Amino acid sequence: MSGTGNHGWKVLSGSDHWKDLLEPLDSDLRRYLIHYGTMIEPVGDAFINEPASKNVGLPRYARRNLFQNTGLVKGNPFKYEVTKYFYAPSQLSLDALGYTLSESNWIGYVAVATDEGKAALGRRDILVVWRGTIRPFEWITNIIFLFVNAPLIFGQNSDPLVHMGWYYMYTSAIQDSPLNATSARDQIREEVARLVELYKDEEISITVTGHSLGSSMATLNATDLAFNPINNNKDIPITAFLYASPKVGDENFKNAISNQQNLRVLRISDVNDPVPLVPPYGWGVGETEESKIDYVDVGVGLAIESKKSNYLKPEGLNYHDLMLYLHGIDLYQTPEGAFERKGDFDLAKVNKYQDALKDENRIPIAWFNIKDKGMVQQDDGNYILDDHEPDE
Repeated sequence: MSGTGNHGWKVLSGSDHWKDLLEPLDSDLRRYLIHYGTMIEPVGDAFINEPASKNVGLPRYARRNLFQNTGLVKGNPFKYEVTKYFYAPSQLSLDALGYTLSESNWIGYVAVATDEGKAALGRRDILVVWRGTIRPFEWITNIIFLFVNAPLIFGQNSDPLVHMGWYYMYTSAIQDSPLNATSARDQIREEVARLVELYKDEEISITVTGHSLGSSMATLNATDLAFNPINNNKDIPITAFLYASPKVGDENFKNAISNQQNLRVLRISDVNDPVPLVPPYGWGVGETEESKIDYVDVGVGLAIESKKSNYLKPEGLNYHDLMLYLHGIDLYQTPEGAFERKGDFDLAKVNKYQDALKDENRIPIAWFNIKDKGMVQQDDGNYILDDHEPDE
């Protein structure tokens, strides 16, 4: 039996829109969702966010070492090889001064299942992963609630409207940028096309996943891959698993996704996380708030509530934390009404970024850190900041 359990990968990837798998949450789908959520961790963990570093905004590790150095190899049957890092721009417009500040940051990777991973997953999975917000300009991009058309996804004069900041982050290039001479869209599509051609004689899937901002970007990315098929191949199933996703577009955007035959979208939202509720509404460029249009959820929704866990402290937690999402997915309700763990997600990780677990669990608080912040001792005894491993 493959690592996908009794249902087979197509069902777990939404061929039947997850019918009868969500309430209660099916055990095979639970493991599947924890797997794809876990694949998001390395992009945040390996991101260089030290202002003192000349490498700020870059990945800490080369592609070949990313999973090994972020804890995704041991005990993991779903083996992948990272084949591409991709970068996205964010901007701050200073209209009063007449110019725009732009920066490019590493925001995700493309990977493909190895032969061992293919055996566990049941097919050759091409995976695109997007991280959540880290850099200041990305926070600014998030709060641009204006709507724009999306001609690169839906064609000129198309009806669906999407969030302007995220659409530009997905589709924009920066002239003379070593990282964003081409857009994130083009970087990803080129690599996915290469992999589709390489494995054209095998059964292939494309899975796109992300957390928070990353889930917004994953929504646009998966929609784009479905509406503009790679290598004109309309038969490859595309699934987006979205964790803590904000709303990305209007009613027409939702309908376009719902009507696309080879696209499936599953949104996982914690009921105590405010992020999936925003943006509430927006309006077009040059219009006013009186012309407001509602942002609308897309795809199939799965509601979780990590707060019901017997393992968590009752108050003061950040329920937007990806680790709490994966812990919430791991919960099941006993006949007595208590919420216990299935054990598919490591309890220690619940305390990875915050003080979430009850003290009796004896897990250090917010234990994840990069050793010595990248300061490395030299042979002469002095320390230097050496925090970036060049990629081949």
